[in-house]
Amino acid sequence: MFAGRFGRGFGGGRPGGRGWGGFGDGGDFPGGRKLSSDDLQLVLESLLMQAPAHGYDLIRQIETLSGGFYKPSPGMVYPALTYLEDAGLAEVQPAGARKLYALTEEGKTHYRSQAERAEAIIAALTRIGSRMGEVRDAFAGVNDMDPAAGDALHAARHGLKRALMRRRGCDAREAMRIAEILNRATREIESDGTAGRAGGDAPAAPSGRTDA
Repeated sequence: MFAGRFGRGFGGGRPGGRGWGGFGDGGDFPGGRKLSSDDLQLVLESLLMQAPAHGYDLIRQIETLSGGFYKPSPGMVYPALTYLEDAGLAEVQPAGARKLYALTEEGKTHYRSQAERAEAIIAALTRIGSRMGEVRDAFAGVNDMDPAAGDALHAARHGLKRALMRRRGCDAREAMRIAEILNRATREIESDGTAGRAGGDAPAAPSGRTDA
């Protein structure tokens, strides 16, 4: 985007050097793939279409949107906001000592041209966050269960958490794939227990290992 005007597209370089910085903590999760800078730009534009906001507020909004699954680091959000400002898509409004970012008319026009893509990215994050919330709710009463069943569910829960942590830097397509896996698991849990076992195989006994 804007390669002719600024010498490179927003996604062609990496503000801060690391794409999105990873789902969660600025890219500290080993092996996690990164969302492109274009995707972060569109998410920020989407939030700024709703109302002007400070950089820190945008970080919190994204964290809330994803149910805590993704919290972008300031080292990624602020360079992205600076780029939007340099590109003429955002402007800083007077708001005391903190910068209040708002989209310019050019920025609003650009967002509208990319709204479908932005909505797909946000929808994927929202679905992941929703499923994580459901998992937390589902396991809220584990300690009141039979010890063996409780241990098995704890192991499964931690395995799922670890697997999701390893994908916290995934792109939108991967996030949607994960959402479908979680949706499928939900359907199987809500079934009579025969889904996924058409061949009549009995479920494997817990091995004690929790590797994802």
